[in-house]
Amino acid sequence: MTSAARQRRLVAGFLDMLAAERGAAKNTLDAYARDLADYGDWLAAHGLGADAAATDDIRRYLASLQSRGFKATSAARRLSSLRQFHKFLYAEGLRADDPALVLERPRQGRRLPKVLSMDEVERLLAASREGIDDPARPLRRRLRAARAAALLELLYATGLRVSELVALPAAALRGAAPMIAVKGKGGRERLVPLTDPARDLLARYRSLLEEAEPGTARGPWAFPADGESGHLARQVFARDLKDIAAAAGLAAARVSPHVLRHAFASHLLQNGADLRVVQELLGHADISTTQIYTHVLDERMKAMVRDLHPLSDG
Repeated sequence: MTSAARQRRLVAGFLDMLAAERGAAKNTLDAYARDLADYGDWLAAHGLGADAAATDDIRRYLASLQSRGFKATSAARRLSSLRQFHKFLYAEGLRADDPALVLERPRQGRRLPKVLSMDEVERLLAASREGIDDPARPLRRRLRAARAAALLELLYATGLRVSELVALPAAALRGAAPMIAVKGKGGRERLVPLTDPARDLLARYRSLLEEAEPGTARGPWAFPADGESGHLARQVFARDLKDIAAAAGLAAARVSPHVLRHAFASHLLQNGADLRVVQELLGHADISTTQIYTHVLDERMKAMVRDLHPLSDG
């Protein structure tokens, strides 16, 4: 077996483990596959394979990323992929050591999430609803507007990941329960709130969908679309969101589905929500992931001291 074929077999075994034992999503598996394909190509060009690469070889590979213009965040993600891969090879007895174990992540500053203000989110929501009930507009345009508005309202109401949002089963939205069950990363289920405005916009969208495409609304997905998956692609919603941002007078570069998820979490904390509750709503397995939002708490505490402490000048 050639070294390239052996490398592909090792990577395939690793990806199978991620899918079977950790329930990794397709996007996660694709990201690992891309990272390890690049690593494998570099090793092959230097006459090496993953089952023989030493720690210094991995260091040289990581240095090559910098010379190729990779940012520190991208190099850190690539190192994370290599560490998981080599940990798997060691655990499976495919090599006698783990050369990536002693490597440290590239230093990088703490990145705070982009956050929209409550007023800016209100402007987005208002812009998304324009024209939905205008009978003078073509039905297809009203349907697309209603879909984008429902997605936006639902995203801000729940804090869902965009992959969870576009793949919501229609069954999850039936009934009048204030919470819906969502299956997130690793197959973990959680409950998230469904507000009345979000439910109303969903009902309006589904009504227009049935009017435009009879029978479609009775399918398995809340947001059906043509394509292999059967549901709306997240890229389509991201593009529609940019159009809504422009209509609301906001820079399109500042608005994305992930930014709305950040806004959901930050605004909850700003209004007094407990960090553990926000962790549960976001579906974070580890609270350290949620703690990036503590900058909001820090600002709130500063304001409380400034406004309430008897010795404050404010």
